[in-house]
Amino acid sequence: MATKEPNERSTKAEILDAYKELAKEKNALKTEVQKLSKEKATPTVKENTTSTSPTTIKSPESVARNMNNIIENLGKIQLGFGSAISSLSEQLTSQASQLQEIQKNVAEETSILENLHKIELKEDSLETLFIKYENDSKTFKTQFNERQETLEQELQEQIKAWQKEQEEHKLTIKEEQSNYQKTQEREVAEYKYNLELERKQQIDADKQQQKAIDKELAELREVQEKAWEEKEKSVAETEKLYAEAKAKVESLPKEKETALKKVTEEGKGIAYHQTKSQADLYAKEVEGQKHFYQQRLHSLEQSIMTNEGRIESLSKQLESALKQVQDLAVKAIEGASNVNSYQAMKEIALEQAKNQLKGK
Repeated sequence: MATKEPNERSTKAEILDAYKELAKEKNALKTEVQKLSKEKATPTVKENTTSTSPTTIKSPESVARNMNNIIENLGKIQLGFGSAISSLSEQLTSQASQLQEIQKNVAEETSILENLHKIELKEDSLETLFIKYENDSKTFKTQFNERQETLEQELQEQIKAWQKEQEEHKLTIKEEQSNYQKTQEREVAEYKYNLELERKQQIDADKQQQKAIDKELAELREVQEKAWEEKEKSVAETEKLYAEAKAKVESLPKEKETALKKVTEEGKGIAYHQTKSQADLYAKEVEGQKHFYQQRLHSLEQSIMTNEGRIESLSKQLESALKQVQDLAVKAIEGASNVNSYQAMKEIALEQAKNQLKGK
């Protein structure tokens, strides 16, 4: 019966099955050897006058082959257990060699005995071998069971150690997660606190900056209003001078007529040529004054037109400056570029004030 040879990957059940098969083969072989021994113990001898035929017996080589197969299978089974039973394998191999030598000697002795018609087979040799084999099998089984128990115990210990390691690993991970969560919560709380503090500081800074901007705007508005009032005063004075000059120009014909009448009345007693000369001279003087006042009136009209244009331009500039200042103030409050916006607003205010001073 062919027995499945175990290897390093064989399971416990497969190794036990192989062992049981070998035990069956051993029992069958033992039965066959016992039967052979009995047949050799009571041989049938046919007498002849000239020669004697030897009794036909089963060759022990088949027995040796079966024993070799059993030993080889046991050796292969032994390899599956590793280094723990290497000594047992060496012992079985040595016994196999001894068995082969014994079988060889038995075969030689049997051949001699057959030739001498004195066939005697010592049953004790094979019986001793099988007893030794059984003892070795029991020893091997005991060692196998002990090794199996040791391996199972080691496996259980390894499983317990692995489970303990897993529990410790889980505890470590849990502790690390707890520490990480606490760290995250602490960092979030610190971040919120710092953010709230920064926002509060930013709001305070924006309020202070807004106050400064409002103050600058008030000062700028005051400067612009003063400049506007001064311009209005200048325009009023110009208009007053224009009105005076215009009234004087309009009164020149009347003054001329009055003067002529006065000269006429006063010059009745003066010589005609003196009266005429004075009249002509006075007329020229009046004409010159009229021309002078007309030129001045024209100059004042031009000045008034120029001032009106400048007033309109200054009004537009003032509105633009105020709008720019308001836009910059909004940007400064929003925090876009606080320092630059404030500085730009201040520069624009100073520039507007300079322009107003130049316009005076």
